[in-house]
Amino acid sequence: MGTRFEGICIVTDDVVALRDFSQEILQAEAEGDETDARLLLEGVGLTLFSKASMEAMAPGSTEGAGSGGYTVEIEVSDVNDQYERLRDLGVDIVKPPTIYPWGRRSFWFRDPDGNIVNFFSHVAAASVARSERPR
Repeated sequence: MGTRFEGICIVTDDVVALRDFSQEILQAEAEGDETDARLLLEGVGLTLFSKASMEAMAPGSTEGAGSGGYTVEIEVSDVNDQYERLRDLGVDIVKPPTIYPWGRRSFWFRDPDGNIVNFFSHVAAASVARSERPR
């Protein structure tokens, strides 16, 4: 078998808070406990793992590790519906819905650890030509 991307593991000090937030925004169930939780999404897994457990497995492994140096991208069927739902939940919105020249409409928000999450959908070429594109 060749190389295949399985998912991402986010290391956090508070697995429970990030698990509960992720379940609500992704509308998916999580398995696990306060040290390790996994959400199964279509095509990929999202694992949440405690910093303390990482250190127990490999002492020093989280020393100097950053937080928020990446963006988790999730494709959704309707950006506007998701934007309104998350805004109504009081989620920290970083960027409102915007259409990009590469054929995506997206908005960004922060998880409880400050990481950026990008909810996006693909748009038709005609939509990209509109004035809503970023400047």
